[in-house]
Amino acid sequence: MKVKDVLELLDQAEANVRMAIVAYQARIFESPYTSWEFMQKSLELHDILDELKALRRKLEDMDPEGEFGDEKVVKTLIKLTNLRSHAL
Repeated sequence: MKVKDVLELLDQAEANVRMAIVAYQARIFESPYTSWEFMQKSLELHDILDELKALRRKLEDMDPEGEFGDEKVVKTLIKLTNLRSHAL
């Protein structure tokens, strides 16, 4: 997979993580019994977002037409692009 394709996946993943964070933060105030879980999930997603930003900085230094060979990272990004349907 080319670096530019991975960057596109990264864009989608970042957008979905951001939407999931907003969704979880909105649910924090629903019930005092579940607020802790939603707060924890929101914090976990913030950590994931920070990791995605770090990955973006590395990818932007690479040749956009070059090959990106780390299949594990690509699979993780694909999972994160599907996050929106599971978080909401």
